[in-house]
Amino acid sequence: MRPKRKRRVLRWTALVLSVLILGTAGAAYLYYRHLNANLDKDALNLGDSKLDKADPNAKGQTPLNILLLGSDSRNSKENVKLGGSRADATRKPLADVQMLVHVSADRSNMSVVSVPRDTRTTIPRCTDTDDGKVYPKVTNKINTSLQNGGPGCTVATWEEMTGVPIDHFMMIDFSGVVSMADAVGGVPVCVNENVHDPKSKLKLEKGESTVKGKMALSWLRTRHGFGDGTDIGRARAQHMYMNAMVRQLKAGTKLTDPGKLMSLAEAATKALTVDDGIDSVKKLYDLGNDLKKVPTKRITMATMPWEYAMGGAYVVPKKDDADQLFSMVRHDVALDGKDKKKEKDKDKSGGGGKKSEPTELSRPEGEIPVQVQNGTGTSLQRPVQGRAGAVAEALTGKGFTQAAADRTPKSQADTTIRYPSRDQRADALAVAKALGVPERLVKHSTMTDRVTLVVGADWREGTDYPKTEPGPSGSGDGKGGTGGTGGTDDGKAPKSADALNGDDKKACMKVNPNYTW
Repeated sequence: MRPKRKRRVLRWTALVLSVLILGTAGAAYLYYRHLNANLDKDALNLGDSKLDKADPNAKGQTPLNILLLGSDSRNSKENVKLGGSRADATRKPLADVQMLVHVSADRSNMSVVSVPRDTRTTIPRCTDTDDGKVYPKVTNKINTSLQNGGPGCTVATWEEMTGVPIDHFMMIDFSGVVSMADAVGGVPVCVNENVHDPKSKLKLEKGESTVKGKMALSWLRTRHGFGDGTDIGRARAQHMYMNAMVRQLKAGTKLTDPGKLMSLAEAATKALTVDDGIDSVKKLYDLGNDLKKVPTKRITMATMPWEYAMGGAYVVPKKDDADQLFSMVRHDVALDGKDKKKEKDKDKSGGGGKKSEPTELSRPEGEIPVQVQNGTGTSLQRPVQGRAGAVAEALTGKGFTQAAADRTPKSQADTTIRYPSRDQRADALAVAKALGVPERLVKHSTMTDRVTLVVGADWREGTDYPKTEPGPSGSGDGKGGTGGTGGTDDGKAPKSADALNGDDKKACMKVNPNYTW
């Protein structure tokens, strides 16, 4: 992670995948049979446990989470040449760029969260669907997860680390980013001083320049040339590049030439590895239409707050700030603080504030079976022992005498109360009321056979749910705070996330004074 390190590893932004879909979808659909053959496909999740899809909002709309990966594979002569390391030609690739793209349920905003490649985290047990090989659970740098069966293991790692359910992934390699940068005709970038980084071969004059091809790859790879030489500076440069590309493509400035449009479509599909859920150009076209709905002014790019550990050999998520950022994503809270203030806990499934679910208990409280599970342990925190038993005992004291603790290990970032059928919603709401759990955390699920309370990592002590609610951008009372549901007092991502707005046309990278010319 530090500038003195000699290892050269790719760090360009894989958000290019989604961006290019915006511009190429129409042309791609015209000759999709050919382009479909260009796409590589792989399984979405190779882990043993998978998160349920994100819950819909009051209008039945569902958020969309896409994991974008950049591989440093040297699996071709071109990739070896661009990567600059023939010694790595036969090793398994690393996922050196990892970005989560979260598109809000109403498609009004998009949050993009990067994670440093050297983040040390839990990589769950993964099974390669191609050869059946099982990779045991380990603690390692997150970029190595790609070597444990493929991108599906990186998806499983993200779900365990963040608690965010992943709907799709897209992955691209060295040559892909170069060919696509050429196809769009270059992207404008800015530096506040002359910059020259011999390691990435980036050399630009002060002010704005248009980078394409190999120079675009150099911009996206360089770390030493920007800021203090850490991943924070590099991630910001990647975010700046992609914001500029998004603005260009949405404005149509690179889409007037049919030849360029065809080249862009060809380059994009040849560069992509995708999951089975988006394994055709038609599916990518539909996905692109979803992404196009988000205005650039509501796109926020951020980096997971992190800190050095073990003398700088790797980094770990910065406690509280990282929890807060991922909590905002899980709860579909925009990172820019511009969400409209949502109504206070009214009925979230009926809409319009009208009750559409049963309001009477299906049976007396003492006859309602309630299962309580301890989900306080995550990759960021150790579990709190005895939580399920303590909360179950509290419920028993409040009249729910059939409440019982389930000792099965569980990991869940946020507390939820789930119920299996419509006529048991009132039972679940009664449990929520007894413990002070907000109604928005009461959800229908076909994965349970009774009212089931999972005490999440947001409720690590006490028998009453924490009072802290999200700020103006969340779905609570607007009082702010950094508790169980995320959000700061102004409803924005924490400052340590180094957020950048998609409409910021004045952004300019600060050059490391040791790399000027």
